[in-house]
Amino acid sequence: MFLRCKKRRKDGKEHHYWSIVENRRVMGGRVLQRHVLYLGELNGCQEASWRKTVELFGQDQTAPQQASLFPESHLPAQPDSLIANIGIRISQMRLEHPRQWGACWLGCELWQQLGLDEFWREKLPTGRQGARWDEILQTLVLYRLIDPGSEWRLHRHWYEHSALPDLLGADFSLAEIHRLYECHDRILEHKTALFDHLTERWRTLFDAKFEVLLYDLTSTYFESNPPEDSTDMRGFGCSRDKRSDCVQVVIALIVTPEGFPIAYEVLPGNTTDKTTLADFLKKIETQYGKADRIWIMDRGIPTEDTPKWKSPFTEKARPRPPHSPISLIDRNCGSRGGGKVAISFEPT
Repeated sequence: MFLRCKKRRKDGKEHHYWSIVENRRVMGGRVLQRHVLYLGELNGCQEASWRKTVELFGQDQTAPQQASLFPESHLPAQPDSLIANIGIRISQMRLEHPRQWGACWLGCELWQQLGLDEFWREKLPTGRQGARWDEILQTLVLYRLIDPGSEWRLHRHWYEHSALPDLLGADFSLAEIHRLYECHDRILEHKTALFDHLTERWRTLFDAKFEVLLYDLTSTYFESNPPEDSTDMRGFGCSRDKRSDCVQVVIALIVTPEGFPIAYEVLPGNTTDKTTLADFLKKIETQYGKADRIWIMDRGIPTEDTPKWKSPFTEKARPRPPHSPISLIDRNCGSRGGGKVAISFEPT
């Protein structure tokens, strides 16, 4: 920004009229000048004060500057030659476009600390139409973390009332509704690589251990007609939400005692709990290697009737003692590992 002076002769006298103007660079490398504020005629002291003010707001924003704020009616007659004096019309002050800043800033810091900015920048390059898929995903994640809701609500309301456009230096294109939905499809193929990256970061940042794992299942239902496609995961099953009239999908999750997730799967709605364990054991051992782990789960999940749960191990089920919420199943591995214990419990 800078001061621009226009001269005009009136009644044989030359008058100087001042304005604040800023340069803006647009596409094609062109520079346009935008009129910011008309100041009118200024005397020498006023001109010097405005020059300091323009220098304060229009130059290096990272350099510390000092200014004095006064009510407009109480501006000093002799402004300080070193400090800019800014007059404020207190009666006309109002709050415009308030945005949530603190939570958005903290979310961006966590995103960087976990190395997700670099991870997704490599996995999700910029699209042919300039779509920043990594930043669209960051917007989705922070939205679910701060104020979870639908993608449509993010598009219509939340994004404009958050500080993400300022923090990411982006415009409304990050909240374009079709890109929000498309982004989910783009990240699915990177699920295994994502959990590998996160577990490594958790080891580095928090010294996380993975010897004890918590395994549980939940479900979510859809108020819709049963799907006609036989490959659709939605189906009728045992509803934990007491909505046996609705189709559902089952969600399986493995977390550490500290709450760090290391794997999840979305399963058909008619999946029973006891049929899921064997596949997850193989998945964890394939992805993270064999180890002496302790699994904690509901006691109805492990069962000797599941062939994949037995192979390649042999199990010996111990009856649960009376009035005890805990039952044990010993897993005796072959030559590739030692004995492990799976602990299951039912909430009291």
